[in-house]
Amino acid sequence: MKKRDHKPVANAPDADLFRESVSDVTPLRHGKAMVERPRPRPVPVQKLLDEHAVLRESLGQQTAWEIGLDTGEELSFLRDSISTQTLRKLRRGHWVIQDEIDLHGSTSVEARELLAQFLAHCARRGLRCVRIVHGKGLRSKNREPVLKRKVAGWLMQRDDVLAFCQARRPDGGGGAAIVLLKGKSR
Repeated sequence: MKKRDHKPVANAPDADLFRESVSDVTPLRHGKAMVERPRPRPVPVQKLLDEHAVLRESLGQQTAWEIGLDTGEELSFLRDSISTQTLRKLRRGHWVIQDEIDLHGSTSVEARELLAQFLAHCARRGLRCVRIVHGKGLRSKNREPVLKRKVAGWLMQRDDVLAFCQARRPDGGGGAAIVLLKGKSR
């Protein structure tokens, strides 16, 4: 593309007025104005993962870990990269429980949202060990611990959960889980 030469029109009052108005302007070095574009809004990745998990859960079948809970086995989980010694310490109460949430009386949808908010709060505060009271299901339909299964599934899907196990009797027993969270990155 050829650059066209524009010749000023002689004795044009508009051209003179224009030259006079831009006489003290300094030309740009790069020839173009550098405009900073607005940055995109942050993506709430964990919230999106939680929402997708709810959809999968509503459409899916029971997973192998859920089937084990039907037999009355103790609730526990350990991420692959974590030693079994960590789970043993968690079961024995090695870490101080720094905070807790009680999900009694919540519907599954409410409990999932409350749990996600609670874990986000714990991450912001840098908490490592928390208790989640899900109840034993004594007042639910068929006296089944519905939230116990669901809480276990939700916790396993989160990258910030390293391990969890059923609480010791003084800490809630079969109606609560003790959760070990990732520490704050420095």
